[in-house]
Amino acid sequence: MKYEKAHKIMLKHHSEFNERWVQNKIEEDPSILGLGTLFLKDKERIQPGSGRLDLLLQDEELSKRFEVEIQLGKTDESHLIRTIEYWDIERKRYPQYEHCAVIIAEDITSRFLNVINLFNGAIPLVAIQMNAFQINDTITLTFIKVLDQLQLGFVDEDESVFQPVDRSYWENKATKKTLAMADELLGIIKEIAADYELKYNKYYIGPAKDGIANNFVVIRPQKEVLRIEIKIQKNEEADQLIENSGLELLDYNSKENRYRISLRKDHIQKYHDSLLQLLNMAYG
Repeated sequence: MKYEKAHKIMLKHHSEFNERWVQNKIEEDPSILGLGTLFLKDKERIQPGSGRLDLLLQDEELSKRFEVEIQLGKTDESHLIRTIEYWDIERKRYPQYEHCAVIIAEDITSRFLNVINLFNGAIPLVAIQMNAFQINDTITLTFIKVLDQLQLGFVDEDESVFQPVDRSYWENKATKKTLAMADELLGIIKEIAADYELKYNKYYIGPAKDGIANNFVVIRPQKEVLRIEIKIQKNEEADQLIENSGLELLDYNSKENRYRISLRKDHIQKYHDSLLQLLNMAYG
């Protein structure tokens, strides 16, 4: 092994290595960004009434997407506005995913970083400085995260900050029909633990005994469907049970260890045995 001096170059002024080349390198191996195990969902994605999103990346395990904008040279106001605009469009179109805006630039100045930092917390935002180096006839890229997404706590797991509500709140937020489905699910829960009742909170409904929550399943009624999140460490038995039963699996949230399942009218009766098994796994 021998030492070779690397020379930093600015791609903005390079005749051969341009923004499209950088996109292709990230497409080939999204892990170089240091954002986790990602895959390319789309590139040059057309935004309704706007421009094109450079890259849309998705986490292989989490239901999370990254709206990535690349700029050669220094960051500027239009780049930041465009990044946030595309993030906002995507999160509204696909609310079932968690979304994060990502700015990549060759030069993120401290002044501009302070401006970006003002948005962090209100907007999930990551800023990455890209550096290009030439070593003899070889060029390489490095990506340094200079601003990370502010991690917020999970309301579901923080019982000190939840806001209790009553059944009428959820009947207005969802429908009486999906609340009746929640009652049916409670019937299955009672087969496991007869003394459990539903506890209504602002963000979810969960089982509780003597007023004390045990969120082995989280229930989120919507207008037409009942979404449930069953807390089980991902395993082959649960995977096979869900697949063989025909239950509609939305995804698996590995941060919270929850299988997210969507239930429609008559599904609880139809999939009674499978739901009972899954809830038993979670309760146990």
